[in-house]
Amino acid sequence: MRPISLAFLLIFLFCLKVSAVDIYVSIKGNDTNLGTKEKPFATLHAALRNARELRRLKDPSVKGGIKIIISEGFYKLHEPLIIRPEDSGTKDDPTQIMSVAGEKVILSGGEKIIGWKKIIGNVVGLPKESLGKIWVADIPNLGGSDLQFRQMWVNGIKAIRAKNYSGDKMGRIFSWDKKNQTCKIPWQKGINLAGVKGMEMLIHQWWAIANLRVQSVKVIGNSAELSFMQPESRIQSEHPWPAPWISKETGNSAFYLSNAIQFLNEPGEWFEDLQNHKLYYWPRLNENLKTADVFVPSLENIIKVEGTIDHPVSFISFTSLSFEHSTWLRPSKQGHVPHQAGMYMLDAYKLKTPGTEHKATLENQAWVGRPSAAVEVSSANNINFESCQFLHHASTALDFNKGTVDNEIKGNLFKDIGGSAILIGTFSDEATEVHLPFNPSDKRVVSTNNTIENNLITDVTNEDWGAVGIGAGYVNGIKILHNEINNVSYSGISVGWGWTKSPNVMQNNIVSGNKIHHYGKHMYDVAGIYTLSAQPGSFITENWVDSIYKAPYAHLPNHWFYLYTDEGSSQITIKNNWTPTEKYLQNANGPGNIWENNGPQVAEEIKKSAGLEKPFQTLLKEKSSYLNANINKAEDKSVVFELVFKSNEVPSSKSLKVFAKENNLLPSAVYTWNNHLVINTSSLKVESLQQTLKQLKAIEIKLYDDMFYDFNIKKNCNEAPVVEWDNIILSANLVKDIKLQNEYISYHKTQFEKWPEISKGFCNADFQRLVIYKNDRQLMLIISIPKGKNLDDLNPKTTLNNPKVDEWNGIMKKYQEGIEGTKPGEVWVFFKPID
Repeated sequence: MRPISLAFLLIFLFCLKVSAVDIYVSIKGNDTNLGTKEKPFATLHAALRNARELRRLKDPSVKGGIKIIISEGFYKLHEPLIIRPEDSGTKDDPTQIMSVAGEKVILSGGEKIIGWKKIIGNVVGLPKESLGKIWVADIPNLGGSDLQFRQMWVNGIKAIRAKNYSGDKMGRIFSWDKKNQTCKIPWQKGINLAGVKGMEMLIHQWWAIANLRVQSVKVIGNSAELSFMQPESRIQSEHPWPAPWISKETGNSAFYLSNAIQFLNEPGEWFEDLQNHKLYYWPRLNENLKTADVFVPSLENIIKVEGTIDHPVSFISFTSLSFEHSTWLRPSKQGHVPHQAGMYMLDAYKLKTPGTEHKATLENQAWVGRPSAAVEVSSANNINFESCQFLHHASTALDFNKGTVDNEIKGNLFKDIGGSAILIGTFSDEATEVHLPFNPSDKRVVSTNNTIENNLITDVTNEDWGAVGIGAGYVNGIKILHNEINNVSYSGISVGWGWTKSPNVMQNNIVSGNKIHHYGKHMYDVAGIYTLSAQPGSFITENWVDSIYKAPYAHLPNHWFYLYTDEGSSQITIKNNWTPTEKYLQNANGPGNIWENNGPQVAEEIKKSAGLEKPFQTLLKEKSSYLNANINKAEDKSVVFELVFKSNEVPSSKSLKVFAKENNLLPSAVYTWNNHLVINTSSLKVESLQQTLKQLKAIEIKLYDDMFYDFNIKKNCNEAPVVEWDNIILSANLVKDIKLQNEYISYHKTQFEKWPEISKGFCNADFQRLVIYKNDRQLMLIISIPKGKNLDDLNPKTTLNNPKVDEWNGIMKKYQEGIEGTKPGEVWVFFKPID
């Protein structure tokens, strides 16, 4: 015999090493089987137990890993599947849980409703318009109790829990009484709610909603006074942020009532009658309840990956599986009063004496809990979800909590989610006040180096409107890349927690290449990308953010943004993000942020490359529909800020350049004269600057947004403007005489008609634009000329062969005088650009 070659032996040994064991699951299987392809298990639970035993016994077959392969079918779970440290794989021998290629596998936490019958006759409380339209079925009875639920899906489409307003309409509260914990609302005559139990109120307040269980209704004429169940009644009335909105200008908080048979009055609505053990539904057009698939959720968790800090779960992947039908019942049992991003308040109140160790101005305290999720992962590493579907969930779809490291969420679909699609990282423990920075002594609990990429997130936050598409709390080294997020009630991506500039575990986070559009559907104080707290070394780059809905009940209709760095946001670079305009907000930011090249001028290739990368674009066929008609458009106008400082306290050019970088300003927009500082900017930046300019500690801040004169070369000279301009900024006062001030304004408002020679002079001088603002009696004049030109060379051309200009200038002299600090006889002062 010829000797076996060394090469052949190595190949043979390598093949042995990478071989893997396959375990099969089928709806036609049996859990007493061996789990082979010919004799598969019936449940994933049995397959996982088999895999666990193979690893425990160190069976040679697990070399190269374990594959649990599930055949097509609907797998109803009666309990969550718990994956423990003992189920862990290794880098070389991972555990993979997957469907058979090309087959649809559904892991469901739901119950199917069967036995539907059309109601003949009347049901107590049912509206007259519903007679003859309603079908009824028995509520599933599990363990002697009726199954309670808050969602129902008919042929994969979410039905509507019966409510008192049709469609997207809502009412407006009359008032909120914090002392007595009651709310007054308009009341429709003819609705009798005597004996009603389980009714709820949803109230819209700033950036969050609240679900409140109604305890009593006291009708007084055309209004009703509602009281609520505890604990939500106390929390709702004591917490300051976000609170019920009361405003004559924009309207009081919107609301609707739900979960009463008296509201069951249109197609698509349902009501669960727990007192009589019946489920009622008015079918939509083309729905046949004799053949329809009607599901309600039963399990809060479908999958739980639960390790410990010392014994994490490792190296398990889920591929091409569909997780469907999970519930969340806390709102039905304790109410739901969120703080932000869906985190519900356990306690919250306003401080009588403001100030804490980490924030001298803090005037409130809050402790929060975290909503349940269909799939929850904690203390785990190298757990991957790829090409999966998360559909029809009451709350969060996928949640990576504490101690989650080196995990990947890639190429998945998240659709029809009541809360957030993805949550990741710590958002304050229930025992920790929300404003405290997260700095654990054991850094293993920190969510670190996780990747969320190329996922489609659509029609999420459709119940908890204040939840988000992707919510990252205290995370370190996260990468959120090339996701597409649309049809979201609030913000697309939120990164950070704590509202603090204090050092914490966050650093080196990257949000890049994402496409976020059609968001802010219901709530404002909103952004496509939103940040909180210090995050050194973090980058928000090359994202595409567009199309914010005109939310019908927003507390402040213009308080919407494309990018938003909120309280404490520090040391973050925001660069090369495409947005239609520069409508951004920087609120109480810390130091070290850098804003560079964001807005409509960003390169087209950056815009085109944002969103799902080519191998994942087949997901786009699942995108939910949206309306382009109800999209906000930002009006971009020029404005001027003037800051007045104490003598010799104007910030240095160096510090002003740093300030500009941190606050989305070009250094060329900043000018000084004596102890005055001027910033020539966009009206879209006013809200941000009104807050951030306070950092410069001026004794006075003035906004010039009353532009009463506007010459521009295109309109007045019929000439195309040059590409680049230089701006010259001057200021003077009008005389104190009100009559003369009005004459001055009148002259300028009629100048184009009565003094056309003035425009002709500006055209001759090649002025690109000339505008005048007024604040009280002070004027701010901006003359725009071609870049590189000199005003001293151009200005004489205004009077060349044009004596009317000299006449005009002579008339104007009697209306003008110098501002404070000018020399005798000096009128107009020139502001110089910072060096």
